[in-house]
Amino acid sequence: MVTGLSLEASGNSSLGTMNVTCEPLMEPYALKIFIKIYSVMLLVLGLLLNGLALWVFCRRMPQWTETRVYMTNLAMSDFLLLCSLPFMLSFVKDTQDTLRCQLSQTVYMVNRYMSISLIMAISVDRYVAVRHPLHALRLRSPKRAVAICLVLWVLVVGSILLRLYLGQQEGGFCFRSYSRHNFSSTTFSLLGFYLPLAVLVFCSLQVVTALAQRPTAETGQAQATRKATRMIWANLIVFIVCFLPLHVVLTMQVAMRPSSCEARKVFSFALSITSQLSNANCCLDAICYYYMAKEFKDASTRPSTHRSQDSQSLTSPKIALPDSLDM
Repeated sequence: MVTGLSLEASGNSSLGTMNVTCEPLMEPYALKIFIKIYSVMLLVLGLLLNGLALWVFCRRMPQWTETRVYMTNLAMSDFLLLCSLPFMLSFVKDTQDTLRCQLSQTVYMVNRYMSISLIMAISVDRYVAVRHPLHALRLRSPKRAVAICLVLWVLVVGSILLRLYLGQQEGGFCFRSYSRHNFSSTTFSLLGFYLPLAVLVFCSLQVVTALAQRPTAETGQAQATRKATRMIWANLIVFIVCFLPLHVVLTMQVAMRPSSCEARKVFSFALSITSQLSNANCCLDAICYYYMAKEFKDASTRPSTHRSQDSQSLTSPKIALPDSLDM
């Protein structure tokens, strides 16, 4: 949340060094209360939902599938992001790059962009299963899903650490550092969103088109197709609503490169609001686990003695629709 700050901001290096004192930014009291209540509710609800999801994925499901691997990693990423949220809020008043602030923001950003990357991976997995079912038998497997998740973790952690290094070179990395004189390191965040967004849109449209072209003579098949289509559209809309506003603000910040205190305070306020919106994705993902994933629903509601046969039927390669489309 935005708080009043006062510090010296570095000007553009080509214009020489200039000292600008940033006056405290006063935000409406009602907005402060709203953000606090929103953050507490999001934290409590998100930890409960994602904690339940991790318990079901790790303890109640007898067989690992591609979807289960991706969803377990997604639940873990959302859970870790929420765990870092209290530290992020406690250091949001910091105007300098303290070690604690850097660590909290690094964990927060790693898990944000890991969630985005995993949602992209799930969409690609769906696309391969529906559009290329013959190749899916060779390309899709739990071991390959584990390998893909490991690669994504390495890439995301590496890119955030590189952004940390470049941000320090530019004068700051932490949440409320007004001393940065360049925002080129932010391009890592933009690439980490716009590339997955393009992949997600492409794969979603391809899958929806493929489902619409399938013959649906049986009532059950028609209902399953409609449910899968609605789920894909819902996932895409949630992704765009949660993450696009934040990255539009970041894009404008990179394009404009604000140097004045007033401009930096405006962007700081906008980033604060849009970041809160992006955090809501952690809870929405967890809701999708239960209402949209058939395997999750079966495992969390049925006795363990009756799960094995059901899971086998859900994860059979002959039935590509449920496992590849449930999120």
